[in-house]
Amino acid sequence: MTEIAIAFDVESLDEALALDARFGPGPEYAKIGLELFTRVGPRAVEALKARGRRVFLDLKLHDIPNTVKGAASAAASLGAELLTVHALGGEEMIASAAGAIAAAGGATRIVAVTLLTSLDGRNPPPGLRRPLEVADTVAEMLEMAERAGAHGIVCSAQDLPGVRARHPRAFFAVTPGIRPAGSAAHDQKRVTTVGDAVRLGSSLLVLGRAITSAPDPRAALESARAEGRAAATVQA
Repeated sequence: MTEIAIAFDVESLDEALALDARFGPGPEYAKIGLELFTRVGPRAVEALKARGRRVFLDLKLHDIPNTVKGAASAAASLGAELLTVHALGGEEMIASAAGAIAAAGGATRIVAVTLLTSLDGRNPPPGLRRPLEVADTVAEMLEMAERAGAHGIVCSAQDLPGVRARHPRAFFAVTPGIRPAGSAAHDQKRVTTVGDAVRLGSSLLVLGRAITSAPDPRAALESARAEGRAAATVQA
């Protein structure tokens, strides 16, 4: 089953709670990213959990293993269900995060960010192969992340067919850059519609400005839900 995470990319806790109220109750994750967490800190996690939201803490941790270990342990103590780390931090770093959570008895799951959806094969970050073979690179990062104890990866839904061809075992895929059909791409290059992402096998769709900035966020979310359900029915 494919689920949805709503990106709460706002500047204050009041804005986050107001946005949550506009969406109304639902099973979706609240994705708390760098902007809101930097401004508000753990209060954002606590407040949205109190509203009944499952929390996806998208901090993209990337530091020496011991530092990431401590941050992951702290995220687990807050009750975040998902936590992102950068795959480029390496196997030891990811393993340190996963190990810290396991040692604390936490239920937080680590997902490793592969290549940002603002990047494509024509504009790889320095140090990666040129030209960038996206599917090969993401598959290699997936295998490394799994060895290190990660629950899954974050990648573009566009990457999934090539990655699954190279890595046929089932894996958990968080896919940002998702837009309801007809929405704008904004600053992301590798974007996918809700329906296409479901058909491609995404596990968790990340929906941001296309629904949070809509005139009626609740209606936009329900439209995305309906698009996902329709795609899942066709796929079945």
